[in-house]
Parts: sequence; C-alpha cells; structure tokens
Amino acid sequence: MSEKEKLYNLLKETFILLDDGDRRIFNHYNLTPPRFYVLVHVNDFPGISPRRLSDKLLCDKSNVSRIVRGLENEKLIERRPHETDRRSFCLYLTEEGTAVYEKVQMAHKKFNTLRLDCLDSMDEGNLLKNLSKLNQFLTESLNNDVIAQNGVTS
Repeated sequence: MSEKEKLYNLLKETFILLDDGDRRIFNHYNLTPPRFYVLVHVNDFPGISPRRLSDKLLCDKSNVSRIVRGLENEKLIERRPHETDRRSFCLYLTEEGTAVYEKVQMAHKKFNTLRLDCLDSMDEGNLLKNLSKLNQFLTESLNNDVIAQNGVTS
C-alpha cells in the first residue's frame, strides 16, 4: 500500500471516529450531525435560503427540506418570506432553537477539546496547516470537476 493510500485510509478512519463521536453527543440533544449543522448554518447566516443551506451541507435540496421541516416542527427554526422574492423564504433560529444551538455547541466544543488534547501545539499547528491545504484543494476540486478533467473514470 502506498503512503498516499495509507494517508487516505487514516483520514477516512479518523472521519468515521469523529463522526461517530459527534453522533453520540448530538444524540443526547435529539439531533443528528446534519440537523446540528443546519442549526449551525442558520445561526451563522440568519435568513439563509434553503438553496444556500444545501450548498453548505453538500446535500440536495430535498434532504434539506426534510431536515428543515423536522426542525420547524420542533420549533427550533422558522421560515419567513423573502423580502423581495415572494416565491422563496429565509430560515431563522427561534428562541428555543438558539437555546438548543448554544447548549449543543458548548457541549460539542468541550467534547472536541477532550478529543484533540492528545496533540501537542506543534502537532496541532502542522496538522491544521496541512489539513487546511488539503481542504482547500478538495473544495476547488469539487468546483472544477477534477474527476472528468483528469480522466479518472476512463
């Protein structure tokens, strides 16, 4: 196995472990990772459109609609008509949604600190630098259809 394959597998395993930990902590608040990240984006971008939200979550609009409907039924978010475009609407956290978001965000932050405390500051800095570089490349790759451009599937 090449070093690149080992690195990819390690990143994938790390993601799975982080995701499983996230699922466990969010479960205490009746949330899943996608539901939590809807709350995050609606908090960070009050008035966000469902389309922009689906772009941020990297999922299709039908999934976003289902998640939004559920959070709306639980009174955590609300839809308001767009000011100028009557066909669309904007998403906002309710008071209850803000309270839940703040509580879960605090617990998630504390949990992440515990999970990452095994790294010393030099390791953390190097990891942050290199993962940021990889993240930027992967984001650009999604936007430029690198698979088709490089004949990966041929």
